[in-house]
Amino acid sequence: MPAPPAPSSKPRRHPAWPARPSTRDLRWASGLVLWAYVALHLANHAAGLVSLEAAEALRRTLHGGWATWPGTLLLYGAFAVHLAMACAAVWQRRSLRMPAIEAVRLALGLALPLLLAAHAVGTRWTDDWLGVEPGYARIVRAIWTPEGLSLQWLLLAASWAHGCLGLHLALRSRAGWRRWQPLLLAGAVLLPVLAALGVVAMARELQWRALPPAPVPTEAGAAAAHRLAEGLRIGWLLALAALLALRWGRGAAKRRRGSGSGSGAITLRYPDRTVQVPRGFSVLEASRLHGIAHLSRCGGRARCSTCRVRVQAAQDALPPPGRDERQTLARVQAPPDVRLACQLRPQGDAAVTPLFRAEAAGGAAAATDAAVPAPAAYEERSVAILFVDLRRWSGLAERQWPFDLAWVLDQYFARVGAAVQASGGLANQFIGDSVMAIFGLHTDLPTACRQAVQAAALIEQGMDAWNAQSFAAQFGHALDFGMGLHAGRVALGHVGWGDTTTFSAVGEVVNTASRLQDHSKQAGARLVLSLEAARLAGVADALGPSVPAAVRGRSQPLDVLQVPHPARQWPPAG
Repeated sequence: MPAPPAPSSKPRRHPAWPARPSTRDLRWASGLVLWAYVALHLANHAAGLVSLEAAEALRRTLHGGWATWPGTLLLYGAFAVHLAMACAAVWQRRSLRMPAIEAVRLALGLALPLLLAAHAVGTRWTDDWLGVEPGYARIVRAIWTPEGLSLQWLLLAASWAHGCLGLHLALRSRAGWRRWQPLLLAGAVLLPVLAALGVVAMARELQWRALPPAPVPTEAGAAAAHRLAEGLRIGWLLALAALLALRWGRGAAKRRRGSGSGSGAITLRYPDRTVQVPRGFSVLEASRLHGIAHLSRCGGRARCSTCRVRVQAAQDALPPPGRDERQTLARVQAPPDVRLACQLRPQGDAAVTPLFRAEAAGGAAAATDAAVPAPAAYEERSVAILFVDLRRWSGLAERQWPFDLAWVLDQYFARVGAAVQASGGLANQFIGDSVMAIFGLHTDLPTACRQAVQAAALIEQGMDAWNAQSFAAQFGHALDFGMGLHAGRVALGHVGWGDTTTFSAVGEVVNTASRLQDHSKQAGARLVLSLEAARLAGVADALGPSVPAAVRGRSQPLDVLQVPHPARQWPPAG
């Protein structure tokens, strides 16, 4: 099968902003435009809590911007692109089974044109074609009926919930989003509530001040607006019905071909079972159809790599990856036999092995949305990994009683754990005389690297003080130690079996950090850290020139920096 392109050594633009926008970029950009429009609309309604004049002044400003040719093109273009992509997504799906949160988001999006028809006709159309400005005095009076209020609140709730769910599904794996999620959730709930209260406040102000009626469309204009709104609703319902009917017809035709000749179905071999699906299904759709737990954090839009599978198949059975899939695979430096299950649609029999486990509970729809920290789920994230290992431990163990050694380990683990915790990390594994610590669970990668460097400095200070004050005198033996630090993408989750599991990180970064700790023995250094981690931490210049190190398990030497023993100024300035 065609391999994803290797990352170029030349400087390139960030993969989120390629030179030519991809389908994913268009969906994301159009969604952001529509979300911003809805957010401004709600904020405009909320301004009614100040006064009707304040809300009207803000409306004129916003309307003036959206009513220009660039604003109109941006808004209606974003709406058309987003709606077309939603229809394309429904058409491309061979199975409508999906996690509940994705189903709610999709249903809200497809229902919005029905709710928007009357609102758009009653505001923009009456302004452009009937010459009646959609001011708050007219609009509030027009909707102040049980039916009008119900439709208005339903429209606000559906559009806002659809936009917020889209943002959450796209960004929920990012540390910054999780860190600010309580505040963002409060804002997402508060804004529509304030908007509703603003409309109520404007209605009461209209009644209290007994303002004269605002200009309204003529009877003929109102009738034309009503017919247009009904036509838009019926047209959208017919379009949806046609789309679903065509999907059903396509599936029925493929099933008939498959049952007649066997050519319409393919066989997918999972590690624990073999299934048959019609040709054209994605691997993720096949997993969901047959109730196979398959993690997919982004909802099947190539915005993450958690649905990755290792594939074995004939060359002509696997179509080449598309642009979005190539970018995601390149970001994680996936090997040639790894593909995204949400994008791969095999044309022949294949063996697939999901690389991220998902917790099977209540069918495929629930299982595919399993998330960390569920015991069997993994999440990919950029972190810094620090390994600490004691030196001269074997010589000490030869001469000391087991209980004395246990006390020494307790003291050592306490000092390392306290330094890691004080720096913002998690000391998650204590194996023999080694400690592994993770930094970046709630921060970005540069901050994680700075925290890891700070932790290394605190560990050295604590261990040297312990040696000088009491340990050497008590045991007649000096303890030394070495550390290794590396940073990059890992899989985070609970590893182990049965009831014996522990939260940990898995990946090349962990292995390299451990090897750098081993390399510190040969280098006679207290700390060996990769050049990339040092640059992210902002200490590369202070630690002197880098040297290439042959790290076991890596095909190419790794540029590293070494903090010698005894250490110089530490932590380094800058």
